[in-house]
Amino acid sequence: MNEDIFNMEVRKFLKKVGVTSQREIEQAVRDGLENGRITSADKVKVKAVITIEGLSDGHEVTGEIALS
Repeated sequence: MNEDIFNMEVRKFLKKVGVTSQREIEQAVRDGLENGRITSADKVKVKAVITIEGLSDGHEVTGEIALS
């Protein structure tokens, strides 16, 4: 395995995950605010799961995001 290529490929994947995840979170929060399911005083709970097919059952990261 070429460590440099592997590292670059992992970083590209994580950048894609980060950018698309941020968009999804922002849109979900906007929708939640618009339809009254949440208020700007709320915190939203988030969870991300990374699964490596055939190698891992998954790694889960959880947290909360304050809206104000």
